[in-house]
Order: sequence, then C-alpha cells, then structure tokens
Amino acid sequence: MGFNPIDGGRRLCDHAVALLFTHAARSGAEILNKKTINWSGRYLEALRVRLQRGAGRTLRVAHKLGREAVALGLETLDLAKIHEEALMALTPADCIPRQLVEIRRRSTLFFLETLTPVEESNRHLKREIVRREKAEAALIESEQHHRVMLKQALVMEQRLRQLSHRLLSAQEEERKKISRELHDQIAQMLAGINVHLATFKGAALIGAVGLNQKIRSTQRMVEKSVRTVHRFARELRPPVLDDLWVIPAVQSYLKHFTERTGILVNFTVSASIEELHGDKRTVLYRVVQAALTNIGQHAKSTRIDLAMTTVDGVVEMTIRDNGCGFDVDRVLFSRKNKRLGVIGMRERVEMVGGKFNITSITGEGTAIMVRIPVASARRAARP
Repeated sequence: MGFNPIDGGRRLCDHAVALLFTHAARSGAEILNKKTINWSGRYLEALRVRLQRGAGRTLRVAHKLGREAVALGLETLDLAKIHEEALMALTPADCIPRQLVEIRRRSTLFFLETLTPVEESNRHLKREIVRREKAEAALIESEQHHRVMLKQALVMEQRLRQLSHRLLSAQEEERKKISRELHDQIAQMLAGINVHLATFKGAALIGAVGLNQKIRSTQRMVEKSVRTVHRFARELRPPVLDDLWVIPAVQSYLKHFTERTGILVNFTVSASIEELHGDKRTVLYRVVQAALTNIGQHAKSTRIDLAMTTVDGVVEMTIRDNGCGFDVDRVLFSRKNKRLGVIGMRERVEMVGGKFNITSITGEGTAIMVRIPVASARRAARP
C-alpha cells in the first residue's frame, strides 16, 4: 500500500507550484527565468509523484532532472533552494510526525539523486580546472624558458657580431703586417740583389777577386730572402705539420719562438697525441701558436710549461706561464677588446668538439687547458 501524504492530487500540486513561484519571487533568487521556473515546476511534479508512489521510476526521473539542471547552469545551492520550496509546498500543514519523517526520507533520496549529475559535473569541472592550471603553469614555464633562450640567443648574436668584427680587423692587421714585412725585407733584399747583379759588369773589369766578392754578397742576400720567405710560410702553414705531424711541428715552432723571444719553453709530450687526425692536429698547433704569441707580446713571462698527453681517448694540453696575468672576463666579453687570440683559440677548439678553459691571476700567470677527443662521437660509439 503506497504512502500518499498529499490529498487532493493534481489540484494540490497546482497550488504548490503557485506557492513555489510566490516564494521564489519573494526571495529574489537567481532562478527567476522561464526555463528555470519551468524546470522547478517539473521538479515539484516529480517530487509529488515520488511522495505518492515511493521508489520505482521516480529516481530515474530525478537523475534526468539533474542532467537538465546541469545544462541550465544550476548549482547545488540553487537545487537546495528549489527542493526546500517544493517540500514546503508539498507538506500538509496537519502532517503528523510519522508522515513527516516518511516525507523527508523519500524527498531526501529524490533530491540526492537529482544532485548526482551536478556533483559529477562539479568533479569534472574541478579536474578541468586542475588540468588548465597545470597547462597554464607549463605555459608560463615555457614562456620563461623561451624568454631565457631568446636572451641567450641575443647575447650569442652579439658575440658573433663582435667576433665577426674582430675577425675582419685581425685579417686586416695580418695583411698589413705581411705587406710591411714583404716591403721592408723581401722587396728591399730583391732590390739589393738587382743592384748587385747590375754591378757584375763592372766587377768583371776589376778581376776575379772582386767578382767573387760580389757573388758571395749576393748569395748571402738570396739566402736571407729565402729564410724570410720560409719564416712567412712557416707562420702561415708549416709544411712539417702535414709531412711529419704535430709533435715535430710544435718542436720546430718552439725552437724559433725561443730564439726570437728568449723565453724558455719546457715541452713534455706523449707520442699518443699523434692519433689526432686532420683538422684536430691543426687546431692543437694553432692554439700553441696563438697562446705563445700572446705570451710573448703581453705576459712578460720568463718560462712556459707546455704539456701534451692522451687520457681515455682525449688529448689534453696544458700551457702555463709565469707572467703578469690578466682579467679573463674583460678579454672575452669586453666590446672594446679588439684582440682575437683567446676568442680565436676557444672557437677553434669548440669547432672540433673539444673544450677550452683559461684561468689567469694577476701577477701569478695564466693557464690554458685544452681537451680534444681523438675520435669523433660517432666513430667512438662503434664496437
């Protein structure tokens, strides 16, 4: 036997709808629009059927009403207000306590079933909010990363521009130096040889002794010219670097460096460094050449220690001097610095996959460390 707390059936339901609208209008709630009021009326009717019939299909109706409430944008508090208005309208004034308990039980189950889609929607919304917050955090992090990368790219672009300017300046200075050397030495010696050859006619008249003296003098000038040309060629590209590899080339350079500057060079080397091939040998030699040139021009040192060895497939070279030292950061990053030595050494080493490091203490000297892998990464990966 079904429990029916409401007498009068449809007539009482119509009266309850009118009461609901009146309460809603008085309360000024946010549900005062046609669709929401229509939904509230259907909710009232469905709750009336629930109170009359008990369970059955009424809970499925409640679930469907809950989905419609989600589509209308109603929140849990809105549904609670509508439910309370409907319950007040459907509860008789002379309801005895036992009937009141049964009404509350049935209406509560109906209300909870209506809330189920709303709560599911809220959980989905919360998950979506968390997902969007994570996406926003990732976007902010990505933006910060790209900002840092852009800043680094701008710094690198500026450094490349400065390096390009320095390269052009260095090339121009080198051309001036070669031009001056050719003019002051080779051209003058060749002019002297030409003068001597022109005097051979006159020397023939004064006898064999005078002729022999002219010839010997001319030979000495030719020999000096040849030595100068050899020095130019050696500085530009030493043939021994291609013919006998890096150790003899470095030894030859060190010999001429000491003769020219008077600076003692202590050279220790392992034969295993000859495992370097091609450009890597040239880079090693050029770093020695550039480092010693800088030391000879600026360091005011009296001794240089140069060591080359191979450790775990990597050629390690260390160049130390006991000179005056310098500010490494100023040389590497100052816009006013036009010397290319240190920057050129680093660029050469990094170009062949090596690592370059320089430390210097004012008044205590400078140390250069170079590490160049003997084999390329691809070749070293082979069994």
